[in-house]
Amino acid sequence: MDEESMTDPAAAVRHGRYGRLPERVRFEDMTEEVEAGRSGGVTASYDPETSWSHYSCLALDLGL
Repeated sequence: MDEESMTDPAAAVRHGRYGRLPERVRFEDMTEEVEAGRSGGVTASYDPETSWSHYSCLALDLGL
């Protein structure tokens, strides 16, 4: 940045706060390996009585 824009006190505060990028985060720190357990199909069960609640149709939304 040039010196002229730093004469403004607000610009100096902004530069002090946002003047540089944050430290880089390594890929290893962003990921986590967890072994998936077997659920026995309990979480992926199909219920035909409530399957209509996940249905989306524009004609139904408009009341046609």
